[in-house]
Amino acid sequence: MTRFPRAALVSLLAGGLLSFSGCESNTLPTAKQGIPSPAAAELSALPARPLDLAMLRPSGDAFRLGPGDVLEIEVAGGIAPQATVTVGPDGKVYYDILPGIDVWGLTLPEARDRLGDEWRKYLREKPVVTLVLRSVASQKVWVLGRLNFPGVYALGSPTSLLDAVAEAGGLGVNTLPGGSYSEAADLSRSFLIRNGHLVPIDFERLLRDGDLSQNVYLQPDDFIFVPSLRSGEIHILGAVVQPRSERMAGPLTLIQAIALAGGTVPGASLPNVAILRGSLAHPQIAIVAVNLVLKGKASDVALEPGDIVYVPYSPERVLARYANLIIDTFVRTVGVNEGAYTISSKSRPLTVGVNLTP
Repeated sequence: MTRFPRAALVSLLAGGLLSFSGCESNTLPTAKQGIPSPAAAELSALPARPLDLAMLRPSGDAFRLGPGDVLEIEVAGGIAPQATVTVGPDGKVYYDILPGIDVWGLTLPEARDRLGDEWRKYLREKPVVTLVLRSVASQKVWVLGRLNFPGVYALGSPTSLLDAVAEAGGLGVNTLPGGSYSEAADLSRSFLIRNGHLVPIDFERLLRDGDLSQNVYLQPDDFIFVPSLRSGEIHILGAVVQPRSERMAGPLTLIQAIALAGGTVPGASLPNVAILRGSLAHPQIAIVAVNLVLKGKASDVALEPGDIVYVPYSPERVLARYANLIIDTFVRTVGVNEGAYTISSKSRPLTVGVNLTP
């Protein structure tokens, strides 16, 4: 297990918005009016997003060297002693009398040929060079959250999502009186981010039901997070003063939740405040005209544990695209905070807003 620099975390989670296939014609529902306050949200279900089947197969790309990788080098004929070297931060290896040889981004055969070419400058013939990869440090995946051994793991061979969870010790559990156990991981809110995009994996189907159609192969810099199963917590994101997670101590309405986040910022689009409910794989969304609620012309809405409240900066008229934005914001802010905690080993940020300050 190795820690990553902050810059790698920000680069990992930065990226464009996601897209739902086949949903562009779904327009936003309006909030139901004239019902006793607080009202239940009028939810619209969204279809599951398809998973790219190519992700279920190991990548055919050859391994490429990077800083931290350890190589064993041997030159035939006893020209130079066998040695174990590490690719430096500059991407170079330093071996015997050779100057620093840049191998960053090369495959093992390419690096071997480059070393042979360098030796040829000192010899009559190009020698036979043997190059063996002893350990990998340049390619890693983040496997964090409610696992027995969360951390950052090397990715030196084809590794599936199940392999990574197993390497991290499997899902954490709570020990109950009498020696029984209960789930401690919230699979409905678990996620995998790749290149700043949420990969549409149903963790419940994979880890609870054993559905291998969700068992994607990982790529370098993938970010996996399995949150704790926490009851009574809601999340307020978007155009609010202090985006945050808030534990519900009792009944909580939409307006109260926004107030706990310090209220809205100038320019917030109050007619289009969203509540996202359910699992990330099968979300439901409701749109509430908060401006009418504040004027007493519409009923407030009662929240439920796990709800994500999103106050937009500008109106969005396509339901799938809006839900996509909310999920993208949620997973990347949670991911940044969890990654920052892993890097700093200090206390967690108090909110789910992006906050890289230790």
